[in-house]
Amino acid sequence: MDAIFIPQLTKAPERTEEVQVKEFLPGLETLTPVRGRVRVQHHGNYLQVSAQAEAIITCTCNRCLQQYNDRLVVDTQEVIWLDAAVEQEQDLPLEREVAIEDLVETISPNGYFYLSEWLYEQMCLALPQRQLCDINCPGILTNDSSESSDQVIDNRWSGLKALKKQLPG
Repeated sequence: MDAIFIPQLTKAPERTEEVQVKEFLPGLETLTPVRGRVRVQHHGNYLQVSAQAEAIITCTCNRCLQQYNDRLVVDTQEVIWLDAAVEQEQDLPLEREVAIEDLVETISPNGYFYLSEWLYEQMCLALPQRQLCDINCPGILTNDSSESSDQVIDNRWSGLKALKKQLPG
């Protein structure tokens, strides 16, 4: 995906550019390419960016640790303010207090808007926090029979098993 030169966007029809997406995004592991569209509209002192996109991802269930495929869907929009002061380097302290109204995305009106970076960020924000293969997933199934406790599944645990036998109990 090419970056959009923001001054050029003001000359586009209706000051809008719409991009069809059908590609793998760098850094985002998906089974299918990200498919959808991104629309960027210039409103003078801000950009209105919206996207509808989807892809198939492989998740690991938080309960049973099995892998499963899930559909990652993004339907979002964001306002990105244009501010020429962004270009100036500022010697800011490493720590400073930030007002809530300053927590907005700002880019230079003479720079580029990087579609693939923005879409990557939106897809990452849409990743499920709680990954479950099934709502009724029982978790990791264990075999608690006495005969299986005598078998060493992995010889790296043999030292711990020997220590366990030394303990009173």
